[in-house]
Amino acid sequence: MDSYRTRVSSLKVGGIGKQEDTIWVDFEPNDPRNPVNFSRRKKWVITAVACFATLITSEGASAYALGFDSMIRDLNCTEFQATIGLSVYPLGFAVLPMITAAASEEFGRQPLYLWSTVGFVAMFVMVALAPNIQTLIGGRFLQGCFASTGATLVGGTIADIWPVAERGFPMALFALVAVFSMGTGPAAAGWIEMNPRLQWKWIQWAQMTWSGAYIFVIIFFLRETRSSIVLQNIAKELRKKTGDNRYQARLPKIDMKKLIWTSCTRPLQLVLFEPIVTSFSLWIGFCWGVLFCLVESIPGAFSTLHNFNTGQVGTVFLTMSIGSVFGFLTNLYQEKLYKKYYPTRGTEARIITACFAAFLLPIGMFIYAWCSYPWVHWVSLCIGIVIYMWGTFIVYLSVFLYLADCYGPYASSALAGQSLARNIFATAFPLFTQQMYRKLTYKWANTLFGCVALLMLPIPFVLFYHGPRIRMSSKFSRKVIEAQSRGGS
Repeated sequence: MDSYRTRVSSLKVGGIGKQEDTIWVDFEPNDPRNPVNFSRRKKWVITAVACFATLITSEGASAYALGFDSMIRDLNCTEFQATIGLSVYPLGFAVLPMITAAASEEFGRQPLYLWSTVGFVAMFVMVALAPNIQTLIGGRFLQGCFASTGATLVGGTIADIWPVAERGFPMALFALVAVFSMGTGPAAAGWIEMNPRLQWKWIQWAQMTWSGAYIFVIIFFLRETRSSIVLQNIAKELRKKTGDNRYQARLPKIDMKKLIWTSCTRPLQLVLFEPIVTSFSLWIGFCWGVLFCLVESIPGAFSTLHNFNTGQVGTVFLTMSIGSVFGFLTNLYQEKLYKKYYPTRGTEARIITACFAAFLLPIGMFIYAWCSYPWVHWVSLCIGIVIYMWGTFIVYLSVFLYLADCYGPYASSALAGQSLARNIFATAFPLFTQQMYRKLTYKWANTLFGCVALLMLPIPFVLFYHGPRIRMSSKFSRKVIEAQSRGGS
């Protein structure tokens, strides 16, 4: 027999005073259908399936750049026009999550995963068959919009099924996949571009193949994790099975217009007027912008300075993956530091290794800049990229965890705000990369990036030492601090 808890209440129907019982459906204690009570095996399957969405969308962001040469030839376009196709992808990431995050609350996670993936796969066809660069750019923007689901829903899915105490490792795994796959996509795409019978179109076809297979993975292995939607489905099943329409899920009514308006305006409010969100958004935005500059500059640097062919250039991108692995391992140590220092440092214990990352970012960029000579071994450039990506991963994960702890019920808005800023930086930076490298050379352009990273070095230290005072001055984060104080007293 189905397990459910019922509550009977009377309703007036049709305004005529007729009484009718309503059976409210709710989860029993420890109900296995409640997403937070799923078995650990089921939770890890769902986590892996959700993270795979991040993998294919991150690969789609970076692999595209390896097809520039054949694309410019076939579509008779300029390098700058091809670069716009790289930039509009993160622009889609910046725009659509404001709506999809709200929609997932109303319609559930699974349908958005499914239909956004279908749209994502369809855009590979549009890009590969594009008769001109304008059509290709439009396809890339729409693809970025569909891909944004992989960035926005995965965190929500993890929060649905993992309790707070167990959420750190799954979130770190999600961050690892997001950054790691920025390197694996170009590694494969470089060798595809090198084959004269394949080239840029087949970079798209190849990605479409394994992304299309993911649609079937969603259908067979991904379960709905939004508890309110699960309850609605249980009530619907009971009505169908019994023929009794009294079974209903007690859920608050959602005003979608108001929800979308809040989803669009509150992140902007936090980014513009909250010092913590503003500073972290600038920091991670800069990191992400430079990351997309690396995606565009690595082919030119290694082919010009060291005569690498396209396949070898693609393999160089694995340095990004290696750097993210170092960052993931560092986070394991960060978790130990957090448990040790949380009693004395509070939420700021989340950003201890971010202070270390603040040094890694300029060091990595300065190595990448000052080893940009033909007579300096190419391994030196790779070391610079690894160190930079190591720091970027630490910052990326620290921002997620710290803002989530600081803003509690407003965490989704704070994270949406930093995501908006991060992807706007990623949109803008590649548009001036080639011009900057031509004017300043690789050495001085990357030195400029290193100097900016050096200027941002104090950010985590200021927050580490003065974070509680800064948070108390905020009407949003002050509520979280007061709740924590009441809980501890």
